[in-house]
Amino acid sequence: MTLHAPNIRPIIRALDEAAINRIAAGEVVERPASAVKELVENALDAGAKRIAVEYSAGGKVLIRVTDDGCGMTPEDLPLAVARHATSKIDGSDLLNIRSFGFRGEALASLGSVGRLTLTSRADGHVGASLTIAGGRLGQARPAAASRGTTVELRDLFYATPARLKFLRTDRAEAQAIAEVIKRLAMAEPHVGFTLTEITEEPPRTIFRADPLTGDLFDALHGRLAHVLGRDFIDNALKIDVERDGLRLTGYAALPTYSRGSSVQQFVCVNGRPVLDRTLLGALRVAYYDFLSRDRHPAAVLNLICDPERVDVNVHPAKSEVRFREPEAARSLFITGLRTALTQAGHRASSTVADATLAAMRPEPTMQASIAYPRIYQMDRPSSAALGRAYAYQAPEAQGFAEAPSARFEPARTDDTNTPLGAARAQLHENYIIAQTATGMVIVDQHAAHERLVYERLKRQMAETGIKAQALLIPEIVELSASDAIRLLEIAQDLTALGLTIEPFGGNAIAVREIPAILGNTSAAALLRDVLDELTDLGQSHSLQSKMEAILSRMACHGSIRSGRQMRAEEMNALLREMEATPHSGQCNHGRPTYVELKLHDIERLFGRR
Repeated sequence: MTLHAPNIRPIIRALDEAAINRIAAGEVVERPASAVKELVENALDAGAKRIAVEYSAGGKVLIRVTDDGCGMTPEDLPLAVARHATSKIDGSDLLNIRSFGFRGEALASLGSVGRLTLTSRADGHVGASLTIAGGRLGQARPAAASRGTTVELRDLFYATPARLKFLRTDRAEAQAIAEVIKRLAMAEPHVGFTLTEITEEPPRTIFRADPLTGDLFDALHGRLAHVLGRDFIDNALKIDVERDGLRLTGYAALPTYSRGSSVQQFVCVNGRPVLDRTLLGALRVAYYDFLSRDRHPAAVLNLICDPERVDVNVHPAKSEVRFREPEAARSLFITGLRTALTQAGHRASSTVADATLAAMRPEPTMQASIAYPRIYQMDRPSSAALGRAYAYQAPEAQGFAEAPSARFEPARTDDTNTPLGAARAQLHENYIIAQTATGMVIVDQHAAHERLVYERLKRQMAETGIKAQALLIPEIVELSASDAIRLLEIAQDLTALGLTIEPFGGNAIAVREIPAILGNTSAAALLRDVLDELTDLGQSHSLQSKMEAILSRMACHGSIRSGRQMRAEEMNALLREMEATPHSGQCNHGRPTYVELKLHDIERLFGRR
């Protein structure tokens, strides 16, 4: 289908101002949340310390943003709604942007597709109000106003009704508005935000965050606890690294506090919330070694750099940026986050213990709902007194049969002051029970040792290469033609991992050496695990990532298996190695390797507190 008749030359004509503004609005204002974002960013640029946002019908009927910023004079108002008029830059340097806005398009675009009213007053000037509807500009009139600006947008897209058909439900649009406000609230913890829904009922406050004082990290800590919840901040690591003129600040959660989606990933550049693929990809890579592929890290991070090193003028909504040295920014993200995760040592998230306690609590009953007085607790007896009591209460040796699913160790006081305590028992040949000074620890022996073996393999590979153990008789493994080809293509790389293979005719492969740390393991099972890992990774990862993923699979073969009985000295050695090994709080797939229960929580389970 042709758009014009054949052999007729189309005429080039200049569009009128109203059409230009409506086209610009299509780029800048995609939905009510986009309008809120532009207006709130204007308020922040004006130096506001408190910003109130009100809306109705998901922002389709009303959006009102009130701030206590510097305000505007009556003479400023007509310029404020003119296209490409701005107070943010003078136009001489588009690579030195230090404000949220700079194009001067937002108000003109909003006024072209809705009914926009500006009311403002600057110090030393009278208040004034101006209306623009469907692109038609009214006259500035005197108005009663306090210092600051109120922007009221009614009937969004009334001038372009076709756009209304593409909007989602009122609830979905309202959720998008709330998400915008929360992102900006996390980027600006020293500013107060209020979000209110105007309905036929009394107005309903959706979100409120008072301005916080203190330095950047104190304010951010309080704001994140309010916006994302106490669980996030209690399980987050402080990030503050600087290199080559770039600084990364914020908080990143422990791997065991992972999410099922990327909903808790917030990245800013110089305080501007962005959705940048380079930085979000770097965040994923930083956690690659600690999470399974269906889990996502949680983090709130701000990359600070000279504005001339980043171009924010690459997307109409300013949600994407382009770095002059993208690899430097990516590298800082990865190394900064990995350093923080390493320094966290064996720490696991507190939510693991919370979930365990929740699972152990009995179902509520009618009787449980009755309030009983707290039972008085005597002071806890000394270790010596406890030892005498246990000896007195112990059953006669000849009449005591040890349960087949548990191995108990005599009570000792040594090692209980260490972070993971002293081993006391092994249950079901897989779970180590350890006593600490303040409670108890339950360790998954297979998951924990798998992480320890993996970290040893990585250290060996980085320092001297992984030591190989030659097989007395090479193991011949029959594979499909495609699988044999895939393995032989990376045979040289596998040799660096201590796994030496070579073709043996047809589709068979001879395994001549395996990593020494794995001990006596099945070469055929090891090769198939390597193939599974290559299939899972596909072609989207670097060779280094593939090698580390293969090491992770190998570590599973060299770890203590579930079902193996361990002696007390073996269990304690495992606990001490966990304490000395970074990342031992989670297995190679991001699951916790241990659960710590505090004594006061255990006592609460039994109604003793």
